[in-house]
Amino acid sequence: MLHPAPTTRIDPRLARAVLRESVAATATKPAHVRLSFANTSYVLYLLPTAPVDAEPGDAVFGTIHARARRVDTVPSGGQFVEPVIGRPRRVQGRVIGHGTGGPGGEETLIVDAGVPMHFTLTDGRQHASDFAIADMVSFDVLDGASFTPTDAS
Repeated sequence: MLHPAPTTRIDPRLARAVLRESVAATATKPAHVRLSFANTSYVLYLLPTAPVDAEPGDAVFGTIHARARRVDTVPSGGQFVEPVIGRPRRVQGRVIGHGTGGPGGEETLIVDAGVPMHFTLTDGRQHASDFAIADMVSFDVLDGASFTPTDAS
C-alpha cells in the first residue's frame, strides 16, 4: 500500500524511509535492513554501516551509498530502482548533486531515482564531475549497497 509522502522538508540528499525489518546475519548473508519509501513500492535491502536505532514501522533518515558500474546518460525515461524489492541492481534517475564521502573519501554522484542515492563510480574513465546536475543517467549497481543512518536536522 502506498502512503503519502511527509511534507516536512529535509536535505534532498538524505533518504527518508520506514524501517520494515532488521535482519540478522546468517551463515551465507550479512545483516541488513529492509527499508520502504513513501509514494513508492520499493523495499530496498541495504547493509547498515551503523546500528539503526529504530523499531519496525519507525521513520529513519540516512544516506544510501553504492558503487556504480559504467554510467550512461540517457535522453529520456523515468526514475527507478530495480528490482522493486531486494538489493538495488539497476538505477536510473536525475543527477541532483556531487559529493565526497564514498567509502575511501571518493567523489560521489548523487542521483534521485525516486530515492536519493550516492554512487561511487568504478569505471576509471569516469568521474562524478563528468555529469551535470539534471542529467538523466542509467547504470548497474554492484553488490553491497549500504545505509548510513543520520539525524534529519
